[in-house]
Amino acid sequence: MLGISIYLSNQTFEEQETYIKEMSELGFNSIFTSLHIPEDNPEDYKQGLADLGKLAIKYRMELFADISPKSLSYLGFNWENAVGLKEWGLTGLRVDYGISDKTIAQLSNKMTVALNASTITHGNMENLRKHGADFSTIEAWHNYYPRPETGLSLEDFNEKNQFLKSEGLTVMAFVPGDGKQRGPVFEGLPTIETHRNRSSFSSFMDFQDNKWVDKILIGDPSINESSKHQFADYCNQIIRLRARCDTDHENIKNRLLEKQTNRLDPARDVIRSAESRQYGLIGDFPVKPSHTVERTIGSITVDNEKYGRYQGEIQITKRTLPADERVNVIGQVIPEDQRLLPYIKGGTAFQIEWV
Repeated sequence: MLGISIYLSNQTFEEQETYIKEMSELGFNSIFTSLHIPEDNPEDYKQGLADLGKLAIKYRMELFADISPKSLSYLGFNWENAVGLKEWGLTGLRVDYGISDKTIAQLSNKMTVALNASTITHGNMENLRKHGADFSTIEAWHNYYPRPETGLSLEDFNEKNQFLKSEGLTVMAFVPGDGKQRGPVFEGLPTIETHRNRSSFSSFMDFQDNKWVDKILIGDPSINESSKHQFADYCNQIIRLRARCDTDHENIKNRLLEKQTNRLDPARDVIRSAESRQYGLIGDFPVKPSHTVERTIGSITVDNEKYGRYQGEIQITKRTLPADERVNVIGQVIPEDQRLLPYIKGGTAFQIEWV
């Protein structure tokens, strides 16, 4: 499941709807919002949450709110009647400090509850069972970490998630947005530190390939256009790779813009376009030797006429390989998208975008 974050004090209703509509069309179906409401304007937040709930219903997205007991009271609710927020369009509440295991168990029998993944212990789980919690409505949500150097390590993240999954919990984690970022630090909102300053899409692919993660939400309030295009292609089961072009051969440049598929018997060192062997380059137009240089990671290559029957095969290198007079280097996947190469498995479709 994919999700976005909406911050009521930073986005107008019109901006919220534009973003929600656009992202729902890209396959996103979850919204997170934070409701740590300042004492001086609870009414504004109350109306803002009600409006956001209507948008969630309109676009068929779940809506979770991070809420404290004080903010809950500002909205006119308490833990006993918090289920009434479902009428506002909320699916569930993310709770942290200030709520007992007994109250969480009772709430779980009325609506979905997201707990702080980092602080859940065996003792909590035992208490929840003792108090009759409905574990089908309890999820474990990781935090995001605005300050650089404070995000989780991948090793600790995975270790914690193994425990959470063993308890039958759904696990959610945040990836940073690569559009407008949230203040006051403006350095991304990732769960794990290695995702800071990474693109939203490549961070998503890391978690998509992680068996311990069920839900992935973008912590910041937007993503850039390139990531939107990549998510759109991913909806169609295609991984888009942005690349720099190093050839003036228009036929080859244009042919590379077509969808490719990595062969079902994936090679160790390269991604091999299955379609390129069917293009009929021999007899169509010959590929003369040109730019036969070292093939660094992410090099896009085409075998030239010196490779005989392999002439015309398109590859992308997954590791640095030496120069070969039979192989022309015709482009280079940009460094950020080189992170996507490991996820192009056998049978995975991909497409080049020249930038």
